[in-house]
Amino acid sequence: MKKKVLVLCGGISKERLISLETGKEVAKELKKNKYRVATYEPDNDLIKNIKSYKPDVIFNALHGQFGEDGYIQTILETQKVPYTHSGVIPSSIAMDKEISKKIFIQNKILTPKYIKFIYGKNEKNIIKKIENKLKFPVVIKPINEGSSVNVYICNKKNILKSLKILSPYKEILIEEFIAGREIQVAIMNKKKLGTIELKPKRKFYDYQAKYNPKAKTEHIIPVDLNKKNLKKITDIALKAHKAIGCRGVTRSDFKFYKGKFYLLEINTQPGMTKLSLVPEIARFSDISFIQLIEWILKDASINR
Repeated sequence: MKKKVLVLCGGISKERLISLETGKEVAKELKKNKYRVATYEPDNDLIKNIKSYKPDVIFNALHGQFGEDGYIQTILETQKVPYTHSGVIPSSIAMDKEISKKIFIQNKILTPKYIKFIYGKNEKNIIKKIENKLKFPVVIKPINEGSSVNVYICNKKNILKSLKILSPYKEILIEEFIAGREIQVAIMNKKKLGTIELKPKRKFYDYQAKYNPKAKTEHIIPVDLNKKNLKKITDIALKAHKAIGCRGVTRSDFKFYKGKFYLLEINTQPGMTKLSLVPEIARFSDISFIQLIEWILKDASINR
């Protein structure tokens, strides 16, 4: 008899709708392949419901805060039920854009230069600091969000207005803007799954470009890179995956500019929607959606 799977999706983050879509697609594929499946949106009765359902494995389809920042993983650890993707510490590190950047730098992985902006502490002369260290334009983003939620490209004229919009986050990453090509790499533990290039019609690969079909982002696979550069970018992605201590599937986001690969961030729980990149990369490598999901389930464990 096939495993009894509990799919966790939805949640309280700004990526809730994407998480629900991921959960729906995963559950549908599992049911189609005769798995016993239940989907559940975590609430105060999460532990009670896990104990009641008694799953063999939990597929964590949550995205963003609470779902992939180590919080839900801490709760799942107490239940001694295998769960998918990375564990508590790697999840929290990858979700924190500043800490993950520091690890990239320690491991000699090229990443855009940045300033940490804390509301009420280092607001004074921020424009001058940006001009001295980064130069305009810059990218601003919350330190603990995913899916390009509330990410802006700013110039000198609109930086203060944009920072004011993000003030509820308390801490913001101000990062040098890197032009060039958008390339993403998928890793399955020690295996380099593949690469994909994105050509958004919008200013950059933001939330709308990722999830709105009307945005018409072009997905290019295989990526037009020579063997040397293809090896280089996948080596960097694998190195980042290992440096942070990730498990399962990760997706690393790069910019390729003037012959250099800049690692922007690593995603420990990539989306599994119809527009998601990891399933598309897997298909190109002759790995079907159900094979990808089954591999993720098989990789699930306790004490990750």
